Amino acid sequence: MTDATIVAAESEADARPAWGAVLAMTLGVFGLVGAEFLPASLLTPMAADLRISEGMAGQAVTATAAVALVTSLLITVVTRKLDRRLVLVGLSVLLIFSNLLVAMASNLPMLLVGRVLLGMALGGFWTLSAATMMRLVPEAVVPKALSVMFLGVSAATVFAAPVGSYVGDIVGWRNVFLGAAVLGAIALVVQLATLPSLPPRGHSRFGTLVEVLARPGVGFAMFAILLVFTGHFAFFTYIRPFLETVTGVGVEGVSVVLLGFGIATFFGNYLGAVLLERSMRFTLSIMPVVMGVLALLLSSFGGSLATDAAMVALWGLAFGAVPVAWTTWITRAVPDEAESAGGLFVAAINFAIATGAAAGGAIFDASGVTSVFVVSGVVLFLAALTIVSAVRTRPA
Repeated sequence: MTDATIVAAESEADARPAWGAVLAMTLGVFGLVGAEFLPASLLTPMAADLRISEGMAGQAVTATAAVALVTSLLITVVTRKLDRRLVLVGLSVLLIFSNLLVAMASNLPMLLVGRVLLGMALGGFWTLSAATMMRLVPEAVVPKALSVMFLGVSAATVFAAPVGSYVGDIVGWRNVFLGAAVLGAIALVVQLATLPSLPPRGHSRFGTLVEVLARPGVGFAMFAILLVFTGHFAFFTYIRPFLETVTGVGVEGVSVVLLGFGIATFFGNYLGAVLLERSMRFTLSIMPVVMGVLALLLSSFGGSLATDAAMVALWGLAFGAVPVAWTTWITRAVPDEAESAGGLFVAAINFAIATGAAAGGAIFDASGVTSVFVVSGVVLFLAALTIVSAVRTRPA
């Protein structure tokens, strides 16, 4: 990375801090993550209407994650000569078509095609998000801009599943996806109105991913990201059976606890931005430590609704800061190849989703849900140790 590259990046953002464009990115995130979560709340009516098993309908989620992983590694190379504004707008168009295809699906293949398009949009958008934010606002407020963008994730987490389930019972699951297409169209209009021209940067070739991964500390950072998100998804995937069997609450109680978790992530986004102004290393490392402690406390002392709900909410607060912190790390540690580093970041998260859920399931079947939380805590402590000992917070 040359001094000229750094100066160009800084002058571009300083010349036009585009908060309207940041809002457009937030709306895009809300639409993408909301669409990703919808099948979880609509799986039963979808399966019945398409005359397939719920397990087969669940492959819609698998297809999205798998395609998002591949797309995150390829998007910067495939679009290396295209204006990033055009690419982001194109990904929003894919989101709209994805929801329309799912809404009109008459069989499993058509459903999967729609979800594949969503995976492409999801993986591509997340890969470009950090590098885009670096060019929309001055460096000093990048953490704040990222926290605003991640509010879209929190909003989708809070509203997509419960609202999708409720509205689906009233108007049908297909109309829920039509509504998601409308939200995608709104995000597209705002993006067209606010996103400036963003010419491509960086080397954007397949070898760049390897070169970025080989930089000092970057490989350890990606390993730490994998551990943090694996520990989180091992915990979060099996939180419902924990609440039902250990805490002893019904569906209504589970919904209230998870709503508290989702609301707490809102504040976690802001907390991450505040802590990053003081110390990036502390922010990166303290969150998995807090989550690990909570996992062990829940596994050892869980059983009280009030206490368990409070600890799950604290987990949400800590986890809300995690994506903000790591995305900010990308903008500071790998500023010249933020898109390639973003691709590695997204790939690590999608791999962690699969790993955390699969490993957690094996442990759950073998020795119960409390053992899942114990292992989750250990993995999170290992992530914190990796961050403290091996992750660099300055340009690699």
